[in-house]
Amino acid sequence: MTTDITVSERAARRIGQILKTEGDGAMLRISVEGGGCSGFQYKFDVEHARAEDDLVIAREGAVVLVDPASVPFLAGSEVDFVDDLIGASFRVVNPNATASCGCGTSFSI
Repeated sequence: MTTDITVSERAARRIGQILKTEGDGAMLRISVEGGGCSGFQYKFDVEHARAEDDLVIAREGAVVLVDPASVPFLAGSEVDFVDDLIGASFRVVNPNATASCGCGTSFSI
């Protein structure tokens, strides 16, 4: 499976820090689910097992999994980590989103 979902250097560093506290073999799963104030929402989970058909993105010690149903919604996206005045969080810069909410976890296409 080919895709152009990327993880920024900042996000990879933060994901790596989080996964170190979760034990050996921990990976971050990013998925897209129905819901949220804009129709779809991003979900972030720590997992220790991957499915055979998961997209695996590895960078600087961080391993990110994306299930096949979520890949089309995330195609062309970059996962970033921001730390600003309103707090620290992962942010998905998604070119497929036509609208998003203020919290940055909900979007529509």
